[in-house]
Amino acid sequence: MPTLAMDKGFLSDLLKLEKPVAKRVTEVFDEFGTATHTGLHLEKINNARNPRFRSIRIDQFWRGVVLAPQAGDVYTLLKVLPHNDAYAWAQRSNISINHATGGIEIRDEAGLEDALPDLAVAAQGAPTLLLESVRDSDMHKLGIDDSTLEFARALTSTAQLDAAKALLPETQWDVLCGLAAGFSPDEVWADLGAAILDEPVDTSDFDAAVLRSRNRVLLVDGPEELMKAYEYPFATWRVYLHPTQRAIAEATYSGPARVTGGPGTGKTVVALHRAQNLVNRGEGKVLVTTFTSTLSDSLQWGLDVLNGGTNTDVEVCHVDKLAHRVFRQKFGAPKMLSSVEEKAIWQKIVQQLGVSFSDAFLAEEWRQVVLARRISGADDYRATKRTGRGRPLGQNQRSQVWQAIADFEDTIGKRNCWTHETVRREATAVLEGDTNKPYRHIIIDEAQDLSPDQWRLLRAAVPKLSDDIFIAGDTHQRIYDHRVSFREVGINVAGRSSKLNLNYRTTAEILGWSLGLMRGAAIDDMDGGLDSIAGCRSFVHGMTPRTVGLPNAEDEARFVTAYIKGWLDKGITPSEIGIATRTKWGGSKIEGQLKAHSIPTIELSNSTAGDVDAISIGTMHRMKGLEFRCVVVAGVNATQLPLPNAVTPIDEDELTHEHGIERERSLLFVACTRAREELLVTWNGDPSPFLHAINLDAKP
Repeated sequence: MPTLAMDKGFLSDLLKLEKPVAKRVTEVFDEFGTATHTGLHLEKINNARNPRFRSIRIDQFWRGVVLAPQAGDVYTLLKVLPHNDAYAWAQRSNISINHATGGIEIRDEAGLEDALPDLAVAAQGAPTLLLESVRDSDMHKLGIDDSTLEFARALTSTAQLDAAKALLPETQWDVLCGLAAGFSPDEVWADLGAAILDEPVDTSDFDAAVLRSRNRVLLVDGPEELMKAYEYPFATWRVYLHPTQRAIAEATYSGPARVTGGPGTGKTVVALHRAQNLVNRGEGKVLVTTFTSTLSDSLQWGLDVLNGGTNTDVEVCHVDKLAHRVFRQKFGAPKMLSSVEEKAIWQKIVQQLGVSFSDAFLAEEWRQVVLARRISGADDYRATKRTGRGRPLGQNQRSQVWQAIADFEDTIGKRNCWTHETVRREATAVLEGDTNKPYRHIIIDEAQDLSPDQWRLLRAAVPKLSDDIFIAGDTHQRIYDHRVSFREVGINVAGRSSKLNLNYRTTAEILGWSLGLMRGAAIDDMDGGLDSIAGCRSFVHGMTPRTVGLPNAEDEARFVTAYIKGWLDKGITPSEIGIATRTKWGGSKIEGQLKAHSIPTIELSNSTAGDVDAISIGTMHRMKGLEFRCVVVAGVNATQLPLPNAVTPIDEDELTHEHGIERERSLLFVACTRAREELLVTWNGDPSPFLHAINLDAKP
């Protein structure tokens, strides 16, 4: 029975259609398998570039362009456009098979033919050519065909290459961009390695090419799957994986494995597809987890896109929710100690013992050393290295600290109160004592922000087997004060780590500017070494980020409001704009100005944020894991970043102070990389010291 597949370009068209037209497209899918070709008006197209292009009637005004199979029964829907535009597209465009990857490719053949003569004339008088140092043989190895090679040899600037993105086959454009950016053929090969086939490719067998082109062609089972793509407008990147991403998502590992990479490289996408792949294997229940409920909601949304939300073999649950569930099943509901109550207990202990340590220092020593290293006695505490703590302690001081910690534990025990840390400790002990683990596989997203005791909980929740734990994260985006060594929490990823370098979210200009914020920062990799995102890059270009300082907060709010009105006037919708500030109250003046101009806003903490056509306003922490077309990062003042009460004083603990500064810098980095197309950074008064290494605009 004939079936339809859909190309990546078609999905982009579908998302732009009005709902009645999109609904009619789904009806065409539903009818295709049973209706006759003539009933659906599947017809040849006069003067089409490819003889196997066919048109399919959507309604009287809309047409689809379909690639008919040579011998099989899979018809691939390539485009859906108004009648005349669809026929014009078929007369300009052609489809081919990449001789390196074996996948199908689409190019604007007429556009390339029109552009080549002018490029060739310009190249004759140019002192250098863009790709003159790259050999033809290397380009051929990377899938560049003769037609694209002729075009590439006439390029003299990256601007010409950027302008040709809509004309060239997608994979070949990526290859040329990588080479033009100065990466070696081997480095570009590494990005494409998962897609390059070992065996020769039959470049005339389109039926086989369609079936293996999973990075751009999706076989659709029915109209429900098609409508799912329409209902989630940003679903494209969740449906289609870059070959390197797909290789990681579908691999089999002998133990724990991880994927790292800079912002926007698709780590979460890989994690979600890996979860779905493991579910499909049918080996047991899969847990997808992270460190906050907000992020777990986002992960649930992504899985719903992939599987329709009907699969009971995969569960999305943040770590503390899992810990509390395990605890309640064994001991009942815990009586939780509030942060105010906890601080009061520590302060009373400091006063009673007369020690020279602050309540904040003791609380962090308890969390970062005692709980992190599972220390249960004074002798063990006196012997531990206290890695990550900068203030040295002599043996007498350690005895004093241990007495304070023991008094704290005794106090909350007598009150029968619990903290999230002690709940996790008990839940971990329960899971470690149970041979029947609740999960077969665990997927961990935003792994850099989990604490050591959270890692031990997850390690105890899954048996030590192949493909047991999969980790996705970037330590450059660490926004909480957790220092973890995989080895110390029983996780070994040696030889099973992959790195993603291609950014799919942010323009090269925003990415490059944001990376400048992290320049010179020594970031650990959670496995005994240092991490680097220096190779992270984007091939999409746009506007340079705007940086503006204003005299005071009122002027800043007025400027930001006027800037946002400019975005709205350009057709950007309110829901595509996000505003990030270091503190919750930091955005109040901007929010007031926007409301005064009848511009709708919504707090990111609001559960309906994302479902309302309003500008999202929230703290930099709340921006984690989100993305917007346009982002304002406001209040980047010297008094706000770093935030004084979020950083340990240097005279109390120098190393912890440095970690706090690094964490605040990472928070700004995270906020800025939420922008896909445009970024505005503002401050009032003196700018944050984190901006000193950045080229700032001279005036508003």
